[in-house]
Formats: sequence, structure tokens, C-alpha cells
Amino acid sequence: MARAIWKGAISFGLVHIPVSLVSATESKGIDFDWLDSRSMEPVGYKRVNKATGKEVDKEHIAKGVQVEKGRYVIISEDEIRAAHPESTQTIDIFGFLDAKDIPLQNIERPYYLAPDKRGEKVYALLQQTLKDSGKVALANVVLHVKQHLAALMVDGDALILVMLRWPDEVRGLDTLELSTAVTGAKLSKGERDMAKRLVRDMTIEWSPDEYQDTFRDEIMKLVEKKAKAGKIEDVEGGERKPASKSADVIDLTDLLKRSLEGNSSKPARKRSSK
Repeated sequence: MARAIWKGAISFGLVHIPVSLVSATESKGIDFDWLDSRSMEPVGYKRVNKATGKEVDKEHIAKGVQVEKGRYVIISEDEIRAAHPESTQTIDIFGFLDAKDIPLQNIERPYYLAPDKRGEKVYALLQQTLKDSGKVALANVVLHVKQHLAALMVDGDALILVMLRWPDEVRGLDTLELSTAVTGAKLSKGERDMAKRLVRDMTIEWSPDEYQDTFRDEIMKLVEKKAKAGKIEDVEGGERKPASKSADVIDLTDLLKRSLEGNSSKPARKRSSK
């Protein structure tokens, strides 16, 4: 099992379930380092006074919250620490609701929950209860001194903790300012039937192994090609990092077909290497 990033317990009523939190996602982006094109030296980040252009030492940095343009309230480190919620190491369930009642805009990041020793049976009981009732649990949890609203959901035999955005962090749909051309559009039966037919013809199964980040693949192919050709720059003044294994190169060539008369559209698939 992957390394646990947090350990605590699920609590609802008098029930306590010891659990470990394991990240359900990982970032796979390309890490571009900044280099000076003239000398190939690393370019770093500095704390700079925007008025004078001079670098500011860490001990002279104050944290302020702007209340008016050009006017700030300064908050000390002690005040910031005092404002942090108490870390209780507990996922406190305070209610149950249907998953469809949680707006998609509020969903932020998922984590897996693994039962700790002696908590397996109660873990299974909560998992089965949520499954039988068709409900998800709303809870509060403090993770890395930050308070979160979260939802406990079932996935197979496991429990997933989904971090939710606070309601005041989500913009309302009125932000779009949809005109009556959308909200009052007159759609004929023929148009709706054609659209439904297109959806039926393009219906597929979820196949995660077939979905690829083509940008990352193309960049890594280019890196591998240039490295093999000897086009590698020595970076002066930076720490030497051990060479990492090159990523598997995946060639994605199949295109989505858009015509109703043709074959049903299918997601891009990996081409077998020859």
C-alpha cells in the first residue's frame, strides 16, 4: 500500500474507526526548470521589494491582508498559529445525504481510506451501510492544519474521502450570464432525437488505460530524442540530479469519428509497438 499521509479515525455517533489516509491521485505534469539561456545557469526565485527592486531577507518579511488599496492589516505568526483549527485527527461525520445533492463544482480532491488494525470490521460496517442506503457522509476534517469539508463515499469494498470546496469558494451559475438564446432555446423534436441518436452511437465504456496526456508524451519523446542525439546542456551552479528513467513513449494515432453514418466513435487507443 502507498505511504499514509495522515492517520486518525472516522467518528460518527459513538463509533470510532481507525483509518489511514492515502492519496488517490498523483501529478504527472512536465517539470520545466528555469535556466539562463546565455550561461545555462539555474534561475531561482527571490523575495524582492517591488518598490526598490532589492532582495528582502526572510526575517524582514511581514504577512499582511489588504483591506483597502495600499492599506494592510499585519498578522503575526503567533496570530496565524492561534487561528489554525485544532488538529483532532478525526474525520467527524455530521450528516448523511445523497451523492447527487453535492454539486460537481464543490468536488476537489479524492483520498483513499484504509482501515488500521482492529478497525476492519467497523470499517466494513460503515462501507456496507453507505452502500445499502445509497448515501454519502458529510464530515469535517483537519489536514495539515487546514480545515476541510469532506464527503465519505463508497468505491467497491473501499471508502474514499473526497475533499470539498467550501460553498463560498464556488461561483454560482449566474456568473455565466446565460442569455435567453440558451435558457429559452426552442429545440425541435427532430433536433433532440438526432442528438440522442448521436449520444447512443458514441456511447462507450470507461477505459482509463486508453486515455493519455498527449502533451506529456510528446515532450518526453522530444527529450528522449534530443538526449540520444547528445543535445544536453550542462547546468552550472546547480545540484547534480541522478538521471531518471525515460517515460514509456506512447504513440496515439486513432482519431474520433464524428459522422453518424460511419463507425461509432471510440477513444484514442495505444498503438502496439512494432
